[in-house]
Amino acid sequence: MSGFLASVDNLNDAIVAADQGADIIDLKDPKQGALGGLDINTIHSIVDHLWEKSLISATVGDLEADVSLIMQRIGEVADTGVDYVKVGMFSPQHIADCLPAFAYHTRRGINIIAVLFADHEFDVKATVKACKRAHLTGVMLDTAGKNAGSLLLHRKANELNKFVHTAKQHGLLTGLAGSLRQKDIETLLPINPDYIGFRTALCRNLKRTEPICEIATRNIRNCIPTALTQAKTA
Repeated sequence: MSGFLASVDNLNDAIVAADQGADIIDLKDPKQGALGGLDINTIHSIVDHLWEKSLISATVGDLEADVSLIMQRIGEVADTGVDYVKVGMFSPQHIADCLPAFAYHTRRGINIIAVLFADHEFDVKATVKACKRAHLTGVMLDTAGKNAGSLLLHRKANELNKFVHTAKQHGLLTGLAGSLRQKDIETLLPINPDYIGFRTALCRNLKRTEPICEIATRNIRNCIPTALTQAKTA
């Protein structure tokens, strides 16, 4: 069964997404890039309001492959009390040089999600194994270029299935995202990622920098079965 991840950039939108049943409230700033990082005070505010109601993830930002910088930012974001810290693997250097160092934080109990990109080339098996060696909590496949088409334009369903299956074999949480629309849910549900992530499809006028639309968010929620709806169907 897949959960619903909703990406937001402010407290009001976080409350809307939570009220409409999002399983994970994902904090990032779409004006700052694919995984733009919110300021720490904003993250703190959202966590303080929603920590009893929702799981919360937050990105560290679109950072260069600088181990010290990324490690520092992981610690800062984790200290806000989020459940998951998402880190973008934007280049081979991120995977080879930075990812192994994350073991320092994971040994301290920080749940790190490595975000890989469907519009970049990487070796699925090797990268998933590296995530497992660093004791990461999960991996997510997203798109880096938000104007270059959706996840399903860059990867076919069988490729996405391979990604999810490989990660689950190694005990990792899985997520799929990347300019997804409501119509894509039908294709992605049989692949069974742990989470399907949305931003643009939730926004007014389908513009990723606009506020969250309550109706659009509810429509996405209604298309992704919950444990309750599955039990009723059975």
